Parts: sequence; C-alpha cells; structure tokens
Amino acid sequence: MEAVCLSTRLLNDKQEKLLTRAKNLALSFRNRAEHSLKEGDWLEGNLEDLKNEGFLALTVPSEYGGEGINLVDYLLVQEALAEGDGATALSIGWHLGCILEEAEARSWNPHTFQRLCEDIVSSKSLLNLAATELATGSPSRGGMPMTTAEENSGGYVITGRKSFTSMAAVLDYSLVTAQIHNSGNKGLFLVDHSLPGVSIIETWDSIAMRGTKSDDLELNKVSLQHDSLLVTDDGHASPKAWYLQIPAVYIGIAKSARNYAVDFAASYQPSTLPGPIIDVPEVQRKIGEMELELYKSRELLYSAADKWVNFPELRGKMGPELAAVKHIATNSANKIVDHAMRIVGARSLSEKNPLQRYFRDVRAGLHNPPTDDAIVYMLAGAAIKEAKKKN
Repeated sequence: MEAVCLSTRLLNDKQEKLLTRAKNLALSFRNRAEHSLKEGDWLEGNLEDLKNEGFLALTVPSEYGGEGINLVDYLLVQEALAEGDGATALSIGWHLGCILEEAEARSWNPHTFQRLCEDIVSSKSLLNLAATELATGSPSRGGMPMTTAEENSGGYVITGRKSFTSMAAVLDYSLVTAQIHNSGNKGLFLVDHSLPGVSIIETWDSIAMRGTKSDDLELNKVSLQHDSLLVTDDGHASPKAWYLQIPAVYIGIAKSARNYAVDFAASYQPSTLPGPIIDVPEVQRKIGEMELELYKSRELLYSAADKWVNFPELRGKMGPELAAVKHIATNSANKIVDHAMRIVGARSLSEKNPLQRYFRDVRAGLHNPPTDDAIVYMLAGAAIKEAKKKN
C-alpha cells in the first residue's frame, strides 16, 4: 500500500520519471532483502542495480555527463530508495551527497572535480566521506582528526584509521579528513583505494543498518599527489544541506513500516472480532498518529530543501534549521515504527517480519550526526545569540 500523506508534493515531469526509476529499484531491493539468507548480504547486489541504472551519476553536473539533480530531487530519490532498503539508500546517499555538495560549492580544483565526475560516469566509480574516528567521534563535535597528512616534495603522506566507512570494501575513492602536519589546519583529501597502504578492517557488527557494511578504513603511509588535497578547513564550516539525506532515509524506512502495519490491519481479523482490526478505534488512533508524524516530518524536510534550492543567498544561515529538521524527522520516524509494531503486535518481533528490521534500522538515525543533544544546544545557542543582539 502506498503511503498517502495529508498533502502530496506536486512533482514536475523530471521528478516523476526519477521517482519511478527509484521506486522500481526499491522494489528490487525489498525482494532481495526478503529472500536473502543472511541480512546485509544484498548490499553489493543493490549497488550493482544502482550502477546499471546510472544512479551513481545523478548528482554529477550535466556538463560532466551526469544528470545534475538538485537537493530536492536527491531527497525524493533517497526517501524512495529507503522504502526498499534503508541501508542501501543511506550508503549510496553519501556518494551522491558528496558530489552534490561540490557541484554547488565548486571549492575544489576544477580539473580534479571534472576527472572524478567523468570517472563516476564512465567507470561507475564509488566514493564516500571518511571523517569519523573512534578517538574523536563524529566530526560534528568539532574535534581535530587523529589522521595526519605530512607534506613532502611529492605531495602528502597520509596515515590514520577511519571508522563507520559505509561500503568500505567496495569503494573506489574516499574523501578523507586529516590534520595537515604542523599547520593546525584540517584538510580534505581524495584517496584512491587502489594505492598501496589502503586497506579495509572488518569491524562492522551493528544490529542496525547492517547492510551499510561500515567497516574501518586504514591508511598506512599512503602517498598522495599535491592535487589530492581538495580543500583546507578554516574552522568555519558551512551548512551541509545534503545531510538532509539522513532524515529522508529514515522517513522512507518509517513509510515502509507504516505501509506494512496498515495493510496488516486491513487484512487481519481475529476470531474475537466481526471484522479486521483496522475497524478498532485504538488501531485507527495509532494509524492517525503515524500519519501526523509522517506529514510533519516530510513537510519540514521538503520545506527546508525548497528554501535551499530557491534562495541560495540564505544558505549560510540555515545550519540550525537543517539540524532541527534532522532531529524532528528522525524522532518522528522512530515513533512511526513504534506505532506500526504496536498495531501488528508480537509477530512484529519475528525474524521473518520486516518490522523488526525497520525497528533496528530506524534507531540508527538517532546516532547519525548531528545527535539530538548537539542539535538542542545549537538551537539554544542561536536563540541566545539573537536575544543578546537585542539587549
């Protein structure tokens, strides 16, 4: 059953076609997950489907052979893909989002960006951002990475270990954050995984989002050319709207849980009732609660995305708003899945039931950066700063 929100976005022809492609892939993802013997084994098959359908080049600018979709289009795709498999959607979202950010910012050497984009289009190369470390936690907390890049006459030698690197084993490139030795600055480096010294350490044992296969990336004295340094962080990070893929993915997971629960309620009739449980007032109340949470989170998500696309002059001030959307949407997604499981009852805990996977996967959204506490303090800080300006 297709989720019907209280309001439906008006889509243009391009978005309609894009969503049709994404929904077809999502159906394939769901079928593969249902028939897999071991959870998470379907990631590589799903990635092959995405490659074959040209999805790796969705955010590559059109001048480099890609489709050049914008933030709104990207979030629509992510939400749709996540209805089939949240782990796959989140994983490919990092690749698409990194390219989208640079397509908008154009802060790298243009020749380096062009070469990377053309490689994605022609060779279906896959990349991800490798920024998190066990010692420092999420980069959203502001810590300097322990990974170091030492400059020499040929370029840089980079050494360190990154955690939570989604799709690590099948990546062609990583965008690695590292402390530039003796400079006090942080740099973003493009690392080719075929280089000597690059290896993957299998560490991923999470019960949530198993399919992302977010193992560790180890860099042992990897030699890079000078042009591998893409940008130097001056400590004034700009808002990253493509991180809205996080709430989009968890909304997609929640929609699947909602759909399953409503279909179940419409068809399940215990012997103690004259009709299906969907006629029971308490079940209807839970369905209504799910609809409200879904409506609220989607409206906020796409309102922020529309503002980002249509009013670029406001982007620099949108950090608190983007964070608030993440907080509200991921918590709403958890509430939706909880209501869905209460409707279905104990059978939702069966290993064969998809709701138990949705439940585990949607919890991960609470831990994706920025976390709830960081968002609350960010919003408080913005309000306090504004109040102090007036007094």
